[in-house]
Amino acid sequence: MFEANLLTFLSVGFLLGLRHALDADHLAAVSTVLAERPSMRASGLVGFWWGVGHTLTLMLVGAVVLVSGVHIPEPFALVAESGVGVLLVVLGGTLALKLFRERWHLHRHVHDGEPHVHLHSHHRREDHAHPHWARQSLRPLLIGMAHGVAGSAALMLVIVSNTSGIGQGLLYIAVFGCGSIAGMLVIGLTLSVPVIYSRVLGQRAFFAVQGVASLGSVGLGLWMLYRLILSPDGL
Repeated sequence: MFEANLLTFLSVGFLLGLRHALDADHLAAVSTVLAERPSMRASGLVGFWWGVGHTLTLMLVGAVVLVSGVHIPEPFALVAESGVGVLLVVLGGTLALKLFRERWHLHRHVHDGEPHVHLHSHHRREDHAHPHWARQSLRPLLIGMAHGVAGSAALMLVIVSNTSGIGQGLLYIAVFGCGSIAGMLVIGLTLSVPVIYSRVLGQRAFFAVQGVASLGSVGLGLWMLYRLILSPDGL
């Protein structure tokens, strides 16, 4: 009976991990990274490493909480959530700045004896060189770790209330993490479809999709900061 209950509990943990991957802040963060890498392979790696980073943080925080018995204070949870909001703004803003630099820059030349400065556009070349993706795996890993810190407080409440022993608690976190890794892997591949398809349609469509990802990330980040810090209901 005990083993059946534990199996059910772990199964629910895996499903919750899958569901957790669909949170809006996760989608916004991953989409800004995916918008820079229009390929199925790179998108799968982004989702995978995001999930690994998320799980690593949860395992670390979970081990500390389960071993020490110390509960995560509410101010820490607030700061962590606010950090995710700042991260989303930074990710979206960085993508927007990159788009601006790649698409628009100033050209200075002399015309009829007078110097002129023009805002000029260059589309990204199709053979534009990119650094190997293995070098950039650290970025989604760190983003996932940051989200893991923010989501650890709620998960720890569930674990402390429903598990008996450190081993069982860590097992639940691991299963939950596997669910989030699987979910983010699927999400990464799914979100890459409009990015890749927009590239086929042309540079304007590609830049439009990237712009939407940038604005969405910044907008959601600002909303999170308002709800958590400026809004009385967020305190």
